[in-house]
Formats: sequence, C-alpha cells, structure tokens
Amino acid sequence: MNEEATAVTRARSKTAAGRLLLGGGVLALMIPAIAGCEAGNGAPTLEYHSASFGAQTVFNGIRISNAFVLGAPAGSTVPSGSSAGLFVSFYNGGNGSDTLQSITAPGTAGTVTLSGAPLSLPVNGAPVNLTGPRPEAVLENLAKPLRGGSQIPLTFHFAQSGSVTLTVPVEPQSFQWATFAAPSASAPGSASATPSASGTGTRGAAPSTSASATPSTSASATP
Repeated sequence: MNEEATAVTRARSKTAAGRLLLGGGVLALMIPAIAGCEAGNGAPTLEYHSASFGAQTVFNGIRISNAFVLGAPAGSTVPSGSSAGLFVSFYNGGNGSDTLQSITAPGTAGTVTLSGAPLSLPVNGAPVNLTGPRPEAVLENLAKPLRGGSQIPLTFHFAQSGSVTLTVPVEPQSFQWATFAAPSASAPGSASATPSASGTGTRGAAPSTSASATPSTSASATP
C-alpha cells in the first residue's frame, strides 16, 4: 500500500472513531434526562400501589375469595384484646349444597362471630358476600396486636366439605379501605349492609376497587 492510500485509510479511521465518541457522548447526556423523566412526579416508584385484594382459594368446589382482615389506619395497630372485621366472599361451584358453620382464627383471636351463621351455600347459587363496608364476621378478643401488611391464618369450617385454612392479609384502614368500618363503628359515607334472613345470596355490597392482583396464599385442608 502506497503512502497516499495509507493516509486516506488513517483519515477514515479517525472520522469513524470521532463519530462513535460523539454518539456515545449524546447517549450519556440522554441517560440522565430519561432517568429524570422516570423519577418525576408521575414515576411508578412514587405512586401508591395498593396491596393485593385479599386471599383466595378453591376447596372442594367452594371458592373463597377477597378474604382480608381490616386493620387500623396506616402506621398504627389494632390492640390485643379488641376486635377486627373480616371481609370475604363465598361461591359454591361444587356438586352439592353446603353450609359454612364457623370460622376460627387460632393464635390470633379468641372467637370469630359470624352474622347469620350457619351460612347456606347452595350449589351454583348466588355468591355469599361478606364484603362490607360494615363487617359481618368479626375477630373478637385478639390475642396479639394486628398491623396492616401482616398475614394471619383463618380456618373455615364447612358442614360437607370439611375445614380449610387460608392465610389472609391484614389491610390498613387507609386508601381504598378508608371507608370500611371497624366492628364498633359505621363506615363513613356508606350505608350499612343488611344481612339476609336466610343467609343465602348476596349479603353485602361489593367494595369498589380496581385492584386485581392475587397475593401468594397458602391453603391447607384439615382432615
């Protein structure tokens, strides 16, 4: 290769290298700008992401869904010895009618009162919604304080299907749960739900929420 050709090759190499450095510099300048946009007021990390809407499982054809215990407002706890509301829905898609006889909260509450118990669950009938905003199932005489964000085991006892234990979340009485009532209070701005005399069908208004994520839950059948 003659000297003229070598000079041309070197010139082209320097031009390509300059363009590469220029492109890298522009990209480096763009990264903080992109990060700044992501970290602005509308950044996903700055938005409130609600907790998943309750626990759920299917046990012998009976779907237990949207189960959660209402805690105290964010940053505080429901003290031991007091009460906390339980919200849950049931749908019997099994092969025969069943009855929810009782609910227990071993290690968490002395008793769980259930309005209208036992609750009839006709096969393929209307859902039985204990969904508030006023609780129809109440954990009484709490053995320990309850804080939003924790989880507790509840055992549901059915006449035909047997018993199943489900781990449910404790939701703080804040954000979309702010209008839900504690056991001894009425929900602000909400009408009280009136239980049906027979314990069948829709018992409470479904809460207005768009959260659809399903939490990781554990359910175990009790023989």
